[in-house]
Amino acid sequence: MPGEPKSSVLWLPEPEEQDYPAAADYLFMLTSEDGVAQLVESLRKASIIHRKAKDILRASRLTLLPMDNAHVASDLRKIRNGKQLSPVLMVRGDLSQGIPAQVVDGYHRVCASYYTDENTDIPLKLADPLPQQKLVQDNP
Repeated sequence: MPGEPKSSVLWLPEPEEQDYPAAADYLFMLTSEDGVAQLVESLRKASIIHRKAKDILRASRLTLLPMDNAHVASDLRKIRNGKQLSPVLMVRGDLSQGIPAQVVDGYHRVCASYYTDENTDIPLKLADPLPQQKLVQDNP
């Protein structure tokens, strides 16, 4: 919040188990059930990497949610109280095709982290997208 000292964002070492079904629910609107299963499995196997909050928002072309969004406000309270947040789950975009990266779980956490410090290093798991041919075969 403006005028308040900035808190450090603390992170869990791995995403919470509940994050994977949440990611699957989102992905289901973008690809087939087989594609969802493949992407979720890729996310589970991916290693944690770190990227800045501002870069995640830019790569995903998502707008910064307001501080008073219920989920962002909840995550900001967790940060102020020293509670750990779950790492973010993403699917890589395709620059050559103009396809943005997808934050498949953790958008609110990214926004709360941005408000804390736009240069916050956020742990995330990043899956590569499904091959284009696979998308065509699964989605007639």
